[in-house]
Amino acid sequence: MSLTSILSAEAIENAVKECQAPDSFSFKKFSQLCGLTSKSPKEVKDVFQILDEDSSGFIEESELKFFLQRFVPGARTLTDAECKGFLSAADDDNDGKIGVEEFLIMVQS
Repeated sequence: MSLTSILSAEAIENAVKECQAPDSFSFKKFSQLCGLTSKSPKEVKDVFQILDEDSSGFIEESELKFFLQRFVPGARTLTDAECKGFLSAADDDNDGKIGVEEFLIMVQS
């Protein structure tokens, strides 16, 4: 399964373009622009599975750095500040990683 089987390639491209400048990434804005916020819980969980590169059941900070590249190869990496902000916004149980339910809550809020 690929991200473009869930989200439109054009919407993904537009969302990535909006956050090309360092420290401009906002997960809320990105997920709205790429269409993730309008997807069903199952589709959001499917996206999570694709983003969970090591299939650990969690998205760790090391995976967050390459978040945009999972959507568009060659996109920039997230800055350390963006990774930490993303993690702190989504990590409700403070275990240092984002689980599928935490990801779903963040997308839907």
